[in-house]
Order: sequence, then structure tokens, then C-alpha cells
Amino acid sequence: MDLLALADFTLVAKHGGFGKASRAAGRPKATLSRRVTELEEALSLRLFERGGRTIKLTEEGRALFERTYALLSELDDTAAVIASGGGTPRGRLRISAPLLFSQIAMGRIAAEFALRYPEVQLEVTTDDREVDMIEEGYDLVIRVNPKTNEGLVGRAFLRDRLVVAASPHFVRPNDGEAARAVMRGTGGGHRWTVIKDGGRSQIAFEPILWLSSPIMFRDAVRAGVGAAALPYSLISQDIAAGRLTHWGDVDLPPTALWTLYPTRRLLSARVSAFLDHLRQTFPQGTSEELAAFITA
Repeated sequence: MDLLALADFTLVAKHGGFGKASRAAGRPKATLSRRVTELEEALSLRLFERGGRTIKLTEEGRALFERTYALLSELDDTAAVIASGGGTPRGRLRISAPLLFSQIAMGRIAAEFALRYPEVQLEVTTDDREVDMIEEGYDLVIRVNPKTNEGLVGRAFLRDRLVVAASPHFVRPNDGEAARAVMRGTGGGHRWTVIKDGGRSQIAFEPILWLSSPIMFRDAVRAGVGAAALPYSLISQDIAAGRLTHWGDVDLPPTALWTLYPTRRLLSARVSAFLDHLRQTFPQGTSEELAAFITA
């Protein structure tokens, strides 16, 4: 099989069209089209469905792209490591990170990494959806409690916990009463099961305000509108300063932040350097470490 034709096919599939691939690589569109056609003829397969102005991978084309992209990326990374003398981080590093973590910590983390490794061109995008690493060209993703994915491996590098908190002027209700609450999404009344001072109790609540961001939750709770379940790292300083009252830890497993990358890819020096940077930033991986980091 012609490796150059495979590389051209992968380039076109990655960019979603011959024109975009041509502009990205600085190569003639006609050459790319001819090479892909030759590859289709050699394989006796149609790899793209061609429309008037758009093309789309066929099922066979997608299967080939998923394999070739990983293999060619691994070859590129291997060549880059050898060319750099074995491990100097350099080149482009694309990372996708969740919204809240990006807002409270990723700017400083990225800046410190950029200062430490000036030859790496770091690009961080914020997204809570489950991105397709291969199709969208990410080297690393950070995700909250990710689903099992056979194509990705990684580790949890940080854990946080949910706590119920409210303004000191907002009194915790007695048994049989429901607290006004700030929630994500709509719904009726519910209960939080919380743990505090070794004891477990339940707090009934009635949603009165629905917001989409934990930072919005925090601001609303500070204003005294009601109680909410919030990440400890986000409000630890408010609790310590007496601006919020801690009603208890929500009785749920910790929220885990994971770094994920494709299983078949050789880790490049830049990806390894960023993973090490996270481990050095959060050596214990606790909510207290994250809280201290974002309030420092």
C-alpha cells in the first residue's frame, strides 16, 4: 500500500475536504484528489461520498482513517522525538478541557507550562462535550468522570467533592421543611444526603432558581437566594472567610478529573511534559490542593 497516498487520504479526512486540506498543507488540490482516487482504486473501496460541495467519509473510509491517523501520528511523534535529540518538548499541543476547570485553573496552568516549555505551541479549548480526539486533532483531553472508551487511556489526576453551602443569613431548615435551592436543570423537590462531623443526614430542598454554571451557582448562593451543592474547591475560601456556611459534604463519590489520550499513540515529549506538569501542580490530587491553587 502506498504510504504517501495513505498520508494524503488522512490529510483530507482530517480537514474534511480537499480544499481545506490543500490550504493547510500548501499542496495542489488536484494532486490530493488524484492520490485519494488512486488509493480507492488500489483498495477497491470508496472512501469518500462526494457531493456537490462537500465530501463525507464512508463507513470504510472512517474505519481506515481511525487507524491511519493514529499510526501516522505515532510515526510523526517518533520522528519528532528522534529529531529533537530524544525528548525536548516542542511543537503544537492541542488540549480540550472542561469549562469549570478551565475557568478556575487552566489559564494559570497553561501559562506556567508555556513559560517552562517555550518551544511548545500550546492551544487549550474549552468544551464539556465528549470530543472526538482523532477527528478533531487533539493530543490530550481532560474530562470529568469520563465514560469507558476502549480507544483511550489515562489516569485521574485530581479529585473534588460536592458540598452543600448557603449564606450565613440563610438558615438551614428544620426536619419536614424544604430549603430553597439553586439547581442545574428543572425538576421538583429532592433531598441531599450529607455527611458532617461523622454523621449522615438529609436536607429536603425545593428548587427556585435554575442556572447552568457552578460559578453562577456560587454567586447566587453568596447573594442569599438559597442553598446549592457546589465543588468544595470553588467555595473553600468563602467557607473559610465566613461568607458561606458549610451544611455538609454530599454523600457521593468524588468528582474525578482525568487526562486521556489514544491508546495506540506513542506519547510525544510535549504530552509527557504536560502530564508531568499536572502531576507536579497537584501531587496529591485532592480538592484541598485545587482550592489552594485557585486561591493562591
